[in-house]
Amino acid sequence: MRHGDQVVDTPRGPARVEVDPPDAGSPVSLLMLGHGAGGGVDAPDLIALRDQAGASGVFVARITQPYRVAGRRAPAPAGHLDEAWAAVAAVLADRYPGLPLVVGGRSSGARVACRTAVATGAVGIVALAFPLHPPGRPERSRAAELLTGLPTLVLNGDRDPFGVPPVTAGVSVLVRPGEGHDLRKDPAGTASLAVAWLRERGWAR
Repeated sequence: MRHGDQVVDTPRGPARVEVDPPDAGSPVSLLMLGHGAGGGVDAPDLIALRDQAGASGVFVARITQPYRVAGRRAPAPAGHLDEAWAAVAAVLADRYPGLPLVVGGRSSGARVACRTAVATGAVGIVALAFPLHPPGRPERSRAAELLTGLPTLVLNGDRDPFGVPPVTAGVSVLVRPGEGHDLRKDPAGTASLAVAWLRERGWAR
């Protein structure tokens, strides 16, 4: 069952929210997913996660940032992304009260989810293809963004030029063999790992 697209006004312009309630039964959590810097919410790994999470009692909301809604490919500054994301999270919390909020996304979207997780009241984070550093620049690590104090799952390919985050307290890192940054080889397998992690914490059936 598809609720369809919704537009949410944010301080950085309108964001698009594509909501998919679970296939059956009452939802047990709300999963908010963001896209990569130059991509969209129809990336294979995000679609696979939407489908499998929806089949496991999760209400899924995929968020298109205002710069993409406006037709721009170049990403907005990090502060603008975070501000828009937090505004959407607040609206969703009002619309679907009582559901534990899990935030996540792929690449840039995973970074946004991590940076804002505590402020949005999230209970956990699912980070797909977290870009640990710019390609060829391991000294510019973004590992600190993962240190939110919340349970966090990272799913990265072992051939990702953006690197693979280290395992730290509260952060589970699962490395997908043969996968690059796009996680396109086995999106269903990647989604299954994410849903199993959600299930272990009571955020999926």
